[in-house]
Amino acid sequence: MTTNSALAIEATGLVKAFGDTLAVDGIDLAVRRGSVYGMLGPNGAGKTTTIRMLATLIRPDAGTALVFGHDIVKASDEVRAAVSLTGQLASVDEDLTGRENLILIGRLLGLKRQAAKARATELLEAFGLSEAESKLVKNYSGGMRRRLDIAASIVVTPELMFLDEPTTGLDPRSRNQVWGIIRALVAGGTTILLCTQYLEEADQLADGIAVIDHGRVIAEGTPTQLKASVGSGALRVRLLDPEQRPLAEQVLDRELGDIILEPDPAALSASCSDADRAAGAVAELARSGVRIANFSLSQPSLDEVFLALTGHPAEEVPSEEPDPTEEEQPA
Repeated sequence: MTTNSALAIEATGLVKAFGDTLAVDGIDLAVRRGSVYGMLGPNGAGKTTTIRMLATLIRPDAGTALVFGHDIVKASDEVRAAVSLTGQLASVDEDLTGRENLILIGRLLGLKRQAAKARATELLEAFGLSEAESKLVKNYSGGMRRRLDIAASIVVTPELMFLDEPTTGLDPRSRNQVWGIIRALVAGGTTILLCTQYLEEADQLADGIAVIDHGRVIAEGTPTQLKASVGSGALRVRLLDPEQRPLAEQVLDRELGDIILEPDPAALSASCSDADRAAGAVAELARSGVRIANFSLSQPSLDEVFLALTGHPAEEVPSEEPDPTEEEQPA
């Protein structure tokens, strides 16, 4: 396998089975340094198992992978020195305070006592946890625990961070806070491999996305490319006068075709992915005397992309991956 210095992760044909369950079935990945790369798929798609292989927690049954040029099997120590993993469940100690957790992790990672204390103070301030630093973690909210968990993962800032469903169960405010943290990490040079079943999360954060289903990559690209791959967007028009909708329907059918009459009696839409054609259709409406309140040209959502690619919504597939506690020991 030839090393590409521009890539943080190069994986080819990764396979992992647990008994009769084939959790990962030949996954290929190429993740650029300094980017957020999303692995998008439902529970049971193989995302967590892929991350655990790349993080050297379990051995692949077949295939190869390099992390910053280090083979995940032959050079696992070098890989571990460069990465951190924040899983689906908080890994901090509930019977310690937030501050004690960060100091303990700093000491375990080789920081001197004063350096560990200083780093804990810095992270507590950065993650908005200073006021709660003396509380036991068992008394933290879900959002606070998740922020502390991510803080614990960067006591020593990793080159590559694996985030496995980092916002599962969080309220919108806490989710936005975690998104801000992820953006700040990438701005500082960390590469992020983000596993998520939240389509909005992938759309907001990821530079590139691999859509995973039944252990395979079924599509890959930027969010814009994936949306464009499953069909056209839509021109949506809202009229000032609902009585003009039949005329607007005639004009748009002539210009674009595929007209949809919205539940709103003053609104209608037409399939269209070309901005110039959409602009021409809007101009023709104006020339025909149709008065327009507003209009927009939208792409398909990632929800629509996932449904088109897999035949099912992203969050309706039951997990087929084994419980991580039942998996084999680290490589």
